[in-house]
Formats: sequence, structure tokens, C-alpha cells
Amino acid sequence: MQKFVQIDFKSLPTSVVMIVTTTLSLLLTYKLFCYIKYRIAMSKIPGPKEYPFIGHLFSVLVSPDKLFNKLTKYSKKFYPTYRLCTGIKDAVFISSPIDAETILSGMKHIDKNLMYKPLENWLQEGLLLSTGPKWQYRRKVLTPTFHFNILQEFTDVFIDEGKKLVQDLKLNANKVIDVVPIVTQFTLQTICETAMGTTLAKSGDAYRDSIYKMGELTVHRIVRPWYYSPLIYIFSRQFWESWITTNYLHKFTMKVIKDRETTFNPSDITSTKDGFQLNTKKKMAMLDLLLSAKRSGSAINDKGIQEEVDTFMFEGHDTTATSISFTFMLLANNKDVQQKIFEELYDIFGDDSDRDITMNDLSQMKYLERVIKESLRLYPSVPMIGRCTSEDMVTSTGCKIPKDVIVMVRIYDIHRNPEIYPDPEKFDPDRFLPENSKGRHPFAYIPFSAGPRNCIGQKFAMLELKTAVASVMRHFQLEPVDTPDTITLQTDIIIRTTHGLKMKFIPRKL
Repeated sequence: MQKFVQIDFKSLPTSVVMIVTTTLSLLLTYKLFCYIKYRIAMSKIPGPKEYPFIGHLFSVLVSPDKLFNKLTKYSKKFYPTYRLCTGIKDAVFISSPIDAETILSGMKHIDKNLMYKPLENWLQEGLLLSTGPKWQYRRKVLTPTFHFNILQEFTDVFIDEGKKLVQDLKLNANKVIDVVPIVTQFTLQTICETAMGTTLAKSGDAYRDSIYKMGELTVHRIVRPWYYSPLIYIFSRQFWESWITTNYLHKFTMKVIKDRETTFNPSDITSTKDGFQLNTKKKMAMLDLLLSAKRSGSAINDKGIQEEVDTFMFEGHDTTATSISFTFMLLANNKDVQQKIFEELYDIFGDDSDRDITMNDLSQMKYLERVIKESLRLYPSVPMIGRCTSEDMVTSTGCKIPKDVIVMVRIYDIHRNPEIYPDPEKFDPDRFLPENSKGRHPFAYIPFSAGPRNCIGQKFAMLELKTAVASVMRHFQLEPVDTPDTITLQTDIIIRTTHGLKMKFIPRKL
């Protein structure tokens, strides 16, 4: 029988024991020194009252609407930087365009932080969450999809879906309606037909509701530090709700992929050493590029394709639907702005309210573009974005943020800074006249983020926004029900209200 070798530690030379003991002591001392140094640095960043062990946990364990209000209040009180700690992790919130530029520009602080972890099972390593070479490669592959020449080919889809949006609103004319579901159906159909190259066969209500559910579950997990551990989270009801919801979302997008694969022709795209040569005589879709990259043996497989489709299906419809809905709400409450838009549209179309919109028409809608920009200032689709510091960072006011700290850029609060935008709550499209924008900090307006990780689809979004709003404004006058003072915003992945956005659409008498 094999004998086990037993080590008699008493027989070890004293020098070896001392070396091991000294090394462990030095390591623990170093760790303790680093922790104390970290805590001292973080303690110098202002914030609300903090309690031992639990930090600011009581401040964040509130309903999503109260959390939104608290974060906004703290941004004003502790401007331009404040800190929240859940007892386990610290997060630093910044609302200065100077600090936003430090975080968002360049490649230093490019990694997304722990706040995005609840999205990993759903979006996995898609463009939103990936980093390093994978992110750089996929960004390169997908960028040609949103070239202006390609976007021009999608105009017909924008127009056709805009007509359907008008018809849906006519069915509800003169009624008090929540416009969000109707607009969401429009943007979901549009993203399916353009970026995915397929038509949504049935209503996307279940998909939309699942997106909302994922937002709720994400915020619920973020503010509860004990759920950062998968071993604990798996025993919660929210874990199983998230699993069921994610499974549905994956099935939905897999169907989109399979539908496109049946009509995809590899000869439509030519692979080159610089990327892909698009045959612009045909309508290309983002999904086509991914399928072509896979067939050419590039570093993407079926799982990678699904990751990007999930990401674009979410970001490509939900953010735009939110922007259009808030724009309608603001227009309903500002009749003078409505009238100016209608006059601009009348100069372009005259009495012909049924003539199709063209790309040339969209380029002439200068006032409408300022309206949309101002709407995105007041209600940015993504009110807050996160990064992780890759090295120590010093803010504009001298606060030192250590390496590997969660940093949240409060876009919503940057856009409402009275030092940048006088009377910031006022809806004033003329803020974006060239003479009024002159000298404004480039990171004072970032509705599509900024820097290398800015929104790849922002040109797509602006064309879709202009087409949708113009189509509706040619046929309706908007009457307010909800106002900026009566709506309640809540913390979510996307900016949302607690009870939709209600208004009336009154047919124009031409």
C-alpha cells in the first residue's frame, strides 16, 4: 500500500519558516496599505451621508422613480462629482463635460463596468459589452452598414413604416392614448427591415414587454450588492424571471437570423483585405455583413452573430422609440414649435400631404432637426453610461478616482446644466442654431455618447427620427395630456416614465 508522505514543519529550517511568514506578512501589509489608500482617496469624493459597512445602501434601495430623482438631486448638490457605495462597490457619478471627455475620449477607460453585468446573459459579448480586439473587430465589420450611401437605400423603409405609423394614429385620432407602444411597433418593424433585412411577421408587443422586463430586473440587481454573486442570485425569483425573459429574447432574435439566412446571397458582398466591399445597388443589412464575415472564415461564429443581433435589436428600436415619444410629448406642449415645423414642411411639400418624403426633403428639415436635438438634450435615450477606470484619474475639481472604479457619466444632468444651457428646463430648439452652439464644450451634448464607443447607429437614428416626426406632423396636430411636470421618470437602461406618455393626435384640416 502506498504510504503518504508527511511533512514535519517543525523539522523545516527556521530560515524557511521566516521567509514564508515574512512574505505573507508583507503581502497582507501591502494589501492593507492599498485598501487604506483607496478608502482615503474615495472618502475625499463628496456624497450623501454614509453608514459603516453598508455605505449608501439605504439611498439606492428605493423604487426606480425615487432612485432617478435621488441621482439627479445628488448631481446638483455635489456637482460635478459624487460617490455612492453599496458596502461592497463604490461608484463615482460625474456630470461635468470636462470629466466626461476624460472618461469617454480615447481608449484608456474603454471597458464597461460592473453595472452592465446583469445584461451579460442576454447581450453577452455584443458590441455594447465587448472590449479589446473583439470589440475593435466587430466595430470595423459593422461600420459600413451605416455609411450614408447605405442609409439612403433604407429611406423607402422609413417612408413605408412612417405611413403605417400615421395609419395607426388615425385609428386612435382624437383619443387620449399612450403613444409609446404604437411608436415602439414602428421602430421595431424598421430595425427588422433595415438592419436585419427581414419583415416582422407579427406584433412585437411581447418582445417590447420583455425588453422592459429586462430593464427592471437589471436595476433591481444593480442596487442589491448581494446579488453580484451568481451563487446567491441564482436562488432569487429575479434570476428565474431573467432566465425566462432572456430565453424568449434569444428565440426571437434567432428567428430573425434564420429568416435572413434563407434569402441571403453571399455574392452580394465581396470580402477584401480592408474589410467588405458592399454592392450598393442592393439593400444591405447589418446582418448580411455578419453572415458574410462568418462564411469568409473571419473571427465570428453563429454565437457572435446572435450577440450582435440581440444588441442591435435592443438598441436599434428601443432608444429610437423613446426619442420619438418624448419628442411628440414636447411638441404637444409647445404649439409654437409645432407650427414652425408645419410651416417648414409646407415649404417643402406644399398642399400635397401624401407625397413621399425623400432624402433631399430630410436634408432641408433644418428646424425639425433642431427640435429633435433639443428633445434629445432634455430626454437623452440613455441618461447614464458607465465605464471602468483603467488607471488613476483626476477630475476637473481635483478629485482622485483610483484605478478599477465604476464611473457613471450622467448625460441627463450634463444636458441640464444651467451654466451650459440657460433656463435648462425650457424646450428651445434654437439652442442648436450655429451661433448659439458656438463655444459649447463638445462633451456638453452627448445623446449618442462620444469618443470611440459612441453610438454606431446615430446617423440611422436621426434619419428615422426625422422621417417619423415629419410623417406625423404632416397629418396631425398634437394636444397635450402628459406634460414635463406631470410625468415621472424612472431609472432604467433607457429613459422611461412610470406610466407611458399620453397625448391626443388631432387630424389636420387642410
